[in-house]
Amino acid sequence: MSENLTENARNDEIRVHIDQTPYHSPSPTTGAALYALAHIHEGHELFREVTGDHEDEFVPNNGNEIRLKQDEHFHSAKDRKFKIIVNLEEKVVDKRVLTFRGVVKLAYPHVQDGPDVIYTVTFKKAVGPEREGTLDEGQSVEIKNGTIFNVRRTDRS
Repeated sequence: MSENLTENARNDEIRVHIDQTPYHSPSPTTGAALYALAHIHEGHELFREVTGDHEDEFVPNNGNEIRLKQDEHFHSAKDRKFKIIVNLEEKVVDKRVLTFRGVVKLAYPHVQDGPDVIYTVTFKKAVGPEREGTLDEGQSVEIKNGTIFNVRRTDRS
C-alpha cells in the first residue's frame, strides 16, 4: 500500500534534473524549494538551462513561483563576479541584483547625501525583460557582465 502512495505522489510531481541528478518536484514550485531539494550549497546559484544562443536563466533562491516542465535541466555554479560600467568606470561586483542605493554608492562612494541631493540612475544591457531603463529609489535590477549605469547627482540648492 505504501508503494501505491509513493507512486501516486510521484504522479503529481514532475521529474527535473539538477546537476545531472533526477529529482521529483511539484509544479509550480519555488526557487527556494529547488535549492533545498538539490542541497545547493550557500555561495552557489542555480540556473535553468535554455535552448538556443541565450544565457541560462538564473533561478533566485526565494519564494517566487516557478513552473517546471517534465525532464527540465538545471545546474548549479559558484557565485560569480560581474564586470559592469558605472559612469564610464569599470566596477566588479559580486551581486547579481543591484539596488538603486547600491548603484549610487558605486558611482559616489565618498559623497555625503543631503536633503537637497537627487540621484538619477539609468541602465542599459541588463537582464530582461527590462534590458534598459531608469532605476528609482527602492527598485533593483538584475545585471550581467557589461551592464552599463549612468548616475547623475543633482543638488537643488
